Amino acid sequence: MIIDTLANAALYYGLGPKFIKTFEYLTQTDFSTLEKGKYEVDGTDIIAIVNEYETIDPSGEQMESHKKYIDVQYIHKGKELIGHDFMLEKKPSKAYDEASDYMLFAEKPSFFSKLEAGYFAIFFPTDLHMPNLRADGPEQVKKVVMKVSVN
Repeated sequence: MIIDTLANAALYYGLGPKFIKTFEYLTQTDFSTLEKGKYEVDGTDIIAIVNEYETIDPSGEQMESHKKYIDVQYIHKGKELIGHDFMLEKKPSKAYDEASDYMLFAEKPSFFSKLEAGYFAIFFPTDLHMPNLRADGPEQVKKVVMKVSVN
């Protein structure tokens, strides 16, 4: 996993052409005017999901992971905590759902990071993550989740 600010996006261009397109989209798009929804950036290889929500309490939440897509989660407005951990030997509490590309893990995260406006986190398939959590109480967040295909 990687956590950084969008100002440093060019440091991650070495991850390949899909990441260059992903970060160009994030830096060149005015998300203050973009409605919630799903947007194809490069067919099904790169998809942007724009969402607005109030952060939640972590009790009852589970970590998730994906196989087909890498998540690049970018905070446009607000702040949240994201719990995260390494998959290692952990067993899913909810088996992988191929159609929805996710599985859940009941273990509590070993790490928490606070992401504020301008920050992003990259979660690879072996990175477990629990997003949308309250940092200092409930807060409205506008976040863009970029789905970058593994293949």
